[in-house]
Amino acid sequence: MLPIDAAAHSSRWRRRHPLDKAVLGLGLTLLAISLPPWPGAALVLLSALVVLLGPAGVPGRRLWRAYRVPLGFCVTGALTLLVQVGGPDSFVSLADDGPVRAGELLLRTSAASLGVLLFAFTTPMSDLLPRLVRAGVPAPVVDVALVTYRMSFLLLDSMRRIREAQAARLGHTGRAAEWRSLAGLGATAFVRAFDRATRLQAGLAGRGYDGTLRVLVPEARVSVRFTAASCALLATLAALTLVLERPLT
Repeated sequence: MLPIDAAAHSSRWRRRHPLDKAVLGLGLTLLAISLPPWPGAALVLLSALVVLLGPAGVPGRRLWRAYRVPLGFCVTGALTLLVQVGGPDSFVSLADDGPVRAGELLLRTSAASLGVLLFAFTTPMSDLLPRLVRAGVPAPVVDVALVTYRMSFLLLDSMRRIREAQAARLGHTGRAAEWRSLAGLGATAFVRAFDRATRLQAGLAGRGYDGTLRVLVPEARVSVRFTAASCALLATLAALTLVLERPLT
């Protein structure tokens, strides 16, 4: 299990309905995209951090380990706005408004990423996917997502075991050994993935699979108070952005 999935299963909001957390997390993401970068995205970023580290109870170190990957993409995308290709002086030169545009993009994307992480750190996929059928998503699509989600963890576990076995047999002692081990890892993982898929299909057929995977979903009700508080927070952030953006006279 990945660290973010383990954190979602042990979250303080684990028993809350996914809709409650979707209103808050995805609402923050929507505000980060739609509001002006300053001060809107900055306020969303700060609010998401406070909620994650406070009421949601996400450990700071675990949050940073998950956040640094999308943050790296955000920084990489923002850096490209610092330069422009073509111009009267040289083929590549600094953009006139590059720092401002890069800062705005970085604020938007980093704040939006935290909103998505808020939902991911508090909502296990095993709670979300079965409920998508009630929301109108076709059952076969949800079944494929469930199987893919499960098989991905089995494949990662198999790759970890293979690498441990290769390391125990001195398969990583040199560059040539590393390449041989990498090739063996890919080939073995490929064969095991097809073997697991075949056994899964045979098991489902033996249990009378009729095209729908039926799983037990934890009971949860939509909290009116939680949803109302989330909407109030989102409205406050939007109003505060409009007030701070407007020059004082």
